[in-house]
Amino acid sequence: MDKNFKEEFTQIIKFEPPLYKQRHQFVKDLVEKYKPKKVADLGCADCSLLWMLKFCSCIEVLAGLDICANVMKEKMHTLSPLPVDYLQPSERSLTVTLHHGSVAHKDPCMLGFDLVTCIELIEHLEESELKKFPEVVFGFMAPSIVVISTPNSEFNCLLPRVMLYRHPDHKFEWSQAEFQSWALETARCYDYSVEFTGVGHPPTGMEKVGFCTQIGVFYRKYPQTRESVQSEKPMEAVYKTVFKAVYPSLKDEKYLQNAVINEVIFTAQIIKHRLMSKREEYSDDPERKSKFQPSMDCFSDYLGKVVVEKNMEPFVSGNEVYIPLTTIFSFPKVNRLCGSFEKLCKLIAGKVTLSSDGSAVMFNIEHENEEN
Repeated sequence: MDKNFKEEFTQIIKFEPPLYKQRHQFVKDLVEKYKPKKVADLGCADCSLLWMLKFCSCIEVLAGLDICANVMKEKMHTLSPLPVDYLQPSERSLTVTLHHGSVAHKDPCMLGFDLVTCIELIEHLEESELKKFPEVVFGFMAPSIVVISTPNSEFNCLLPRVMLYRHPDHKFEWSQAEFQSWALETARCYDYSVEFTGVGHPPTGMEKVGFCTQIGVFYRKYPQTRESVQSEKPMEAVYKTVFKAVYPSLKDEKYLQNAVINEVIFTAQIIKHRLMSKREEYSDDPERKSKFQPSMDCFSDYLGKVVVEKNMEPFVSGNEVYIPLTTIFSFPKVNRLCGSFEKLCKLIAGKVTLSSDGSAVMFNIEHENEEN
């Protein structure tokens, strides 16, 4: 939450990369290790952590919460899909939502998350909010993993420009013992275990002061039951949704169909081009022309090696070229997109020009020559 506040260190202490990036990388490493599908960032501020996490392929739901709507609104556009996301939809689904509200309040939209991050958040909470915070996060939300980072006050002696707290909005800053005492008691109350670490190493010889940013990683000991979730669920929402983006995904039939059609046409065009090039090589020599038998081997350099039986070979008949669907389905990307030959036929029906029996993609050479 402190990214926008420039931490002023002396020449003795200089973190590379910057401390906020180290905190974000810590979360990213945790995501890559545990592969959570649903992640919520409490105190998301400028959405920079959410922006980093949206590229993690395991995540399907991202949510941010902050008490300051204006800060979120300034940067929420960075979470919107780009044109390339529509041109090349991902195989996974992704929904990103931002909410305006307090971590001291319960809202059903925050249920069901695998990982909840609270990066440089708790030190901004009033005493009354801090008292409610554990029940909201650990009791109500009850994710599998919670990450909490907060300044280590013992490190402040190495930061001469810090008079009381590192940020004017901080309500407190805990020592290592204070943070660990609070974290252990919270973990005990809500059936979590907790591991302590941090980022921002102290100078050599001053290891006792600990990390500049101390981190607690909480792991829920027991699975949350459906009954406990339902019993805690409030009657109405208290957060206000300020942003929502649903990314195009191949799990959506319309995006999948477009991707399959484009890949089928692309693959068929390449096969046709190679077929016609090979045919032209034989056209100048009648003897060689009579022996012409198109083979998929000539396409292996471009699209990879594919073993194709004779009844799958493309062929030319008059002014028309036929590329069997079984041939196209043999290529890895088409196969991966469709999953089955029946699915391929269903997705391209009425969208791609096929032979009369529907078994091959058909191109009219004469028509194409006229257009050219």
